[in-house]
Amino acid sequence: MLELAVKTLLAYLLGSVMGALWVGRLRGVDIREQGSGNAGGTNALRTQGKAFALGVVVIDIAKGWLAAAWLPAVAWPGIPADPLVDRDWLAVACSVAAVVGHVFPVWHEFRGGKGAATVVGALIGLAPLLLLPLLGVWLLLVMLFGYVGLATISAAATVPMAAWWLDGRPALIVFGVAIAAFVAWTHRSNLARMRAGQLAAVAIPPGAGKPR
Repeated sequence: MLELAVKTLLAYLLGSVMGALWVGRLRGVDIREQGSGNAGGTNALRTQGKAFALGVVVIDIAKGWLAAAWLPAVAWPGIPADPLVDRDWLAVACSVAAVVGHVFPVWHEFRGGKGAATVVGALIGLAPLLLLPLLGVWLLLVMLFGYVGLATISAAATVPMAAWWLDGRPALIVFGVAIAAFVAWTHRSNLARMRAGQLAAVAIPPGAGKPR
């Protein structure tokens, strides 16, 4: 259990490395003080532009992949591989920890993003095939309705179904359920505005959809 505990903690700390805030330091801005106040790729795009947002998304996806694919497999001095810990469950625990770290980053006063890019990175590491329905649903809903928040919540909801249908591993199905619920929770302000019919248009590049 030492391996599980240590690697899960390291994954959380890795997830706490916020792309938006590190790239923001290079520009001398804190995007949590701008736009929606969210330290994620959509707010970065809306307030700082494409190049800034690209850097943010690359970092946030990369840390999700590292947590899912690299961290569980790496040998750490003094931390032997535990034969009692299933490798799939270890990878899922690290992936979830990284997403939680992104939303509640210890390095940044626990004020982070909403986790979508880190989920994508984790899926690349866990089971890339699951990205196909996720991205398909996301693109379809953005094109139909123009709201990134709605598309993100709906796309995350496809993960447990895709995990069951395309993969079948229990650990991935549980990951999908947990992530779908967590992403919906991080987007709860969007859901409240949708229910109230108060989704506001925001100026971002044509075709990119409305944020959050």
